[in-house]
Amino acid sequence: MNIQTLRIIGLLEGISFLLLLFIAMPMKYMLDNPVMVKYVGMGHGVLFMLFLIVLFMVCEKQKWSIYMFILGLIASILPFGTFVFDRKLKAFQQPITESKL
Repeated sequence: MNIQTLRIIGLLEGISFLLLLFIAMPMKYMLDNPVMVKYVGMGHGVLFMLFLIVLFMVCEKQKWSIYMFILGLIASILPFGTFVFDRKLKAFQQPITESKL
C-alpha cells in the first residue's frame, strides 16, 4: 500500500461520511425514509474499515509514528476530517517527475 492509495480511500470515506450525515440521516428522520441509511451506512462502514487498515499498513511501511495513525483515526471520525488529513498526506507524498516515469 502507498500514500496515493490511502489518499483515494480517504477521499471516498470522507464523501461517504458526508452523504450519510447530510443526506441519508435527514431522509431517515425528516422524511421517514430509512432506505438510504441502510446502503450508504453499509458502504461507509466498509470504507471506514478499509481506510483504517490501509492507514495502518502505510504507517508501518513509511515508519510513521503512532501519532500519525491516531491523527488519521481522529480525522476519519470527524466530518470533513479526511479532507484535512489529505493535505497532510499530500505533503508526505513525493512528487512524480518525468525521470521516474
